[in-house]
Amino acid sequence: MCGIFSYVGKKEALPILVDGLSSLEYRGYDSSGVYVVGSNCVKSVGAVENLRKKLDGKENTFSGTSGIAHLRWATHGEPTEKNAHPHSDCSGKFWVVHNGIIENYKELKEHLISLGHIFKSDTDTEVVPHLLEEHFKRENDFEKAVKQTLKDIKGTYGLVIAFKDEKNKIITCRMGAPVVVGVGVGEMFVASDPSPILRHTRQVIYLRDGEIATLTPENYNICSLDSTPIARDPEMIEWEVDQIKKDGYDHFMMKEIMEASDVIKNTTRGRLIPENGLVKLGGLEIVADKLKDINRIIIVGCGTAYYSGVVGEYMIEEYTGIPVEVEVGSEFRYRKPLIDKNTMLLAISQSGETADTLEAIREAKRKGALAIGIVNTVGSTIARETDAGIYNHAGPEIGVASTKAFISQITALAMLTVFLGRQREMSMVTGKRICEEIISLPEKMEKILSQKEEIKKLAEKYSIYRDFLYLGRKYNYAIAYEGALKLKEVSYIHAEGCGAGEMKHGPLAMIDENFPTLAIAPSDSVYEKMISNIQEIKARKGKVLAIATDGDERIKELADDVIYIPKTLEMLTPILSVIPLQLFAYYMAVSKGLNVDRPRNLAKSVTVE
Repeated sequence: MCGIFSYVGKKEALPILVDGLSSLEYRGYDSSGVYVVGSNCVKSVGAVENLRKKLDGKENTFSGTSGIAHLRWATHGEPTEKNAHPHSDCSGKFWVVHNGIIENYKELKEHLISLGHIFKSDTDTEVVPHLLEEHFKRENDFEKAVKQTLKDIKGTYGLVIAFKDEKNKIITCRMGAPVVVGVGVGEMFVASDPSPILRHTRQVIYLRDGEIATLTPENYNICSLDSTPIARDPEMIEWEVDQIKKDGYDHFMMKEIMEASDVIKNTTRGRLIPENGLVKLGGLEIVADKLKDINRIIIVGCGTAYYSGVVGEYMIEEYTGIPVEVEVGSEFRYRKPLIDKNTMLLAISQSGETADTLEAIREAKRKGALAIGIVNTVGSTIARETDAGIYNHAGPEIGVASTKAFISQITALAMLTVFLGRQREMSMVTGKRICEEIISLPEKMEKILSQKEEIKKLAEKYSIYRDFLYLGRKYNYAIAYEGALKLKEVSYIHAEGCGAGEMKHGPLAMIDENFPTLAIAPSDSVYEKMISNIQEIKARKGKVLAIATDGDERIKELADDVIYIPKTLEMLTPILSVIPLQLFAYYMAVSKGLNVDRPRNLAKSVTVE
């Protein structure tokens, strides 16, 4: 979950390193630090801006053309300056930045202390440079010392290592935490994801577990832990540099919400064949025959991805007849799931690096399941380890709170529903109707987004409240939970999602004049039931902000406030109903003066348990 950025080349490294960290701040911001090889190290608690302030006027003391940098999201050790990365050994020759967890660090630390090593931090990471120092005494070789160190440690890591005596070389390695190598002209880069590399080069190599890359300004060499050479050509990143800029918006979150209509177009481009009621998913062609024999689907995701999976469960079961279960990724491998060769595991992850979801894939494959992924990051671990999959093509999502990726995931699930349905008994007419309605969604989204100023006023009106209940049924059941999650993530306001049918089984006890409800009540098959729920809340003096379908005048008589969305197929209403909830959460946070792109205690990609 931490952010790593490193450089080796011919330019002054410091400004490149600090700018790289700025592009990674959504990955962690408890503390940050930079080491310029053979020169100097600086660390700071908090955001990168604090690091810049410490460097102001001192840049000339950091001369050098290679270095490593880090943004920390604390796991072992409090977010203090002494625990900030980079960490060094006793001699100050070996420097390390790390994303992951060293599981056996206590035993290693005790052993190293017995050998006379002095530790300066409370982190698990610090054992790595001390191990390097110890192995170098015997090997007298930088690369060999790294390999011996990696054999000692257990856990997950994305590591970048610098050696003071070899200023034109850095070594990076991976086990369970993402590492991307950027290949430039006379310069190389390392990062936790492609976003900070894009401004320098679009040629990247995604390291795989157990691989070690040695980088110099002119070359890279990849090998395994046993020194077996690995040939790997760079891939081209499809994102444009402009996609990771705010484009005049105050926050990435707002920019990404406003991109919703483009996200639908990009996710569906070249995939819908409405005249025949078909969907073409190139990433599934190699397993198309196997999919015909699937008789059970398990969807796995974490957080927002889990909620998109719940929407997908309703879609797939209703239109394909295949039984579907949705599992929280962090719990899946601790059960004993019943899986056979006719089971499909569908893993959903924006980053493609979510640790728990990845382990669920591995467990399912061990038991013979077909593993399919819906991911947004080309070359990610989940993209590689699944048997086939669907890329979202939503573009980079920088805001920690997922918005456009969620919309893309549900769209991908709708297309998968048509794909699987048409393999079975779905008629061409039904397939055609769904495809045509998906095509119409961008225009309908623009209509909702045009109401953002009205939604802003509603957020300001409701910002006085500290508790919220979100209600939804059927397709919008998961949207109630997702809407509540967004409010919690960015505004730190207590919010509970609830299936509306469960309201009388407990949550109704909370309702009074100070506990408002956001009720998702489009004109669908469960509309009358939602109306009954709203009436029950109003009878207890609860305030109601409703999401309703255009033209619904009846709901005005019940709800205190209404946000309207256009009519669409019931299965697609979540794609529209979630947008006002995203905007509401955004404006609630802004009204409190919070940084919505970097909510406290959270990071974008959860790559450790």
